[in-house]
Amino acid sequence: MPLLLVASPKGGVGKTTISAGLADAFARTGRRVIALDLDPQNALRLHFGVPVQDHAGFLTALPRGQDWRAFLRPTESGVLLLPHGGSDLRGALELQAEIARSPEILAGPVRLMLGEPDTIVLADLPPGASPVLAALSPLASLLLVVLLPDSASTALLPDIDQGRFLGRGTLAALGAPPLRFVLNQVDHHSPLSRRTAEAVARHLGPRLLGAIAREHRAHLVIGVIERDQTFSRGTLYCTLLYFGPDGALLAKHRKLVPTAAERYIWGSGDGSTLPALETPHGRLGGLICWENYMPLARMAMYGKGVQVYLAPTADHRDTWQATLRHIACEGRCFVLGSNQFVTKDMYPPDLVGLEDLEKQPEVLCRGGSAIVSPLGEYLAGPSFDEEALLVAELDLAEVVRARFDFDVVGHYARPDVFTLIVNEHPLRPLAARS
Repeated sequence: MPLLLVASPKGGVGKTTISAGLADAFARTGRRVIALDLDPQNALRLHFGVPVQDHAGFLTALPRGQDWRAFLRPTESGVLLLPHGGSDLRGALELQAEIARSPEILAGPVRLMLGEPDTIVLADLPPGASPVLAALSPLASLLLVVLLPDSASTALLPDIDQGRFLGRGTLAALGAPPLRFVLNQVDHHSPLSRRTAEAVARHLGPRLLGAIAREHRAHLVIGVIERDQTFSRGTLYCTLLYFGPDGALLAKHRKLVPTAAERYIWGSGDGSTLPALETPHGRLGGLICWENYMPLARMAMYGKGVQVYLAPTADHRDTWQATLRHIACEGRCFVLGSNQFVTKDMYPPDLVGLEDLEKQPEVLCRGGSAIVSPLGEYLAGPSFDEEALLVAELDLAEVVRARFDFDVVGHYARPDVFTLIVNEHPLRPLAARS
């Protein structure tokens, strides 16, 4: 069963509050949840109604080898709590030293907890580097690190890059589990808080997406709103990012023409970001939303030999399904169309402009994700009115067979009549001359 570790490089970031909230949220799904307090502050119990004067706990009893089950506290929320136990500074230091000498005194009981059927174990760790983190990292499914939008978090960015921020060496040296970050207590009314949060998110964002691809050893393609970092640092782009199974950012595609009112917000991409990537799963490429209505843009992608064509969108109308099937038949390629299923209650209650949605239907976007064969047949989906994961096995030999009678950039092309010129040079707003 999964072990989730909640840590932080320093105290006072809301780590314990987040631990309590996560444990409660998991319990509400009907899962059996053990919340394990490993922080000497012994504060997790206060979130679950354990009296302040009750100092009994699991961790302080570790050196005596007592059964961990004796310290389980049922709570009103359904979470099973294992308090840390009361301890003075000397006792806490001695306990940490004992765990450093003999990690198995902690890892052993936690391993038994993980053997309990249908149980999630969530551990609230001490701030910073600790023997507790070193003992439990090899057992964990996820390490969740809590930061604040403050100068300390900004100063930690270089150490985050090197994996040093939770101790010496790298997290990999600790047998580290997958890593995720929570940026807590962002005050959107404070310019400093907002700017710091943006800086941290901008710095960590691509690294975390790459980490997901690396953890699953998969090619990952995801849509983002990208801020230009080369020239203006102000213009936004609707962008498709391509990550490889090693976590590296392989390429990006910026939407060539923002649709309708999107032009108030997004800039226009150029021909330098029209990638087609060779992978073991076929040559990947694609266009965003209504770019797919641009015949010349489609032709440019076909000309790159795309076998798996990606067509993310926000269009949930039936006419879009016709577009996906047409692209598959026209390009004789597999088409992966993804679209969101969104309801009004998914928006945060403090969202600026939320009142503009009051007259809208409850379902704002009904989805329509689908996987289509090179002859225009559905292999999965279309999926409407629910969240879904679509899976299909793609046989690239079907692409070759489908192009036997129609190959838009091969034997069916007429370069003596029609010629397409694609400008793939970056269009720069300035050119420096010495």
